[in-house]
Amino acid sequence: MRDLIHRHSTLVRAPDDTLYTPHVLGQDRVDGTWEAWIEFHPLSPSKATTLATGRETTQPNREALLYWATGLEPIYLEGAFTRAVRAAET
Repeated sequence: MRDLIHRHSTLVRAPDDTLYTPHVLGQDRVDGTWEAWIEFHPLSPSKATTLATGRETTQPNREALLYWATGLEPIYLEGAFTRAVRAAET
């Protein structure tokens, strides 16, 4: 089951000036570890769709995943946004 792990206050701006809010989502795996990806939700959903990365990390437990998610810097989120755009184009 997927869980919202962290919603970032940092906004990511697309080249067309659309603003997105990054959400880190995660789910537990069969082996007890947690994997996570980042979804980018547009502030104006009528103008853009939600974008998502592939798996960004695997952590030993949910607490470690939360620690990872809260430590993401804006530059990391910008790179993840680029990966999400590329994934949507394929």
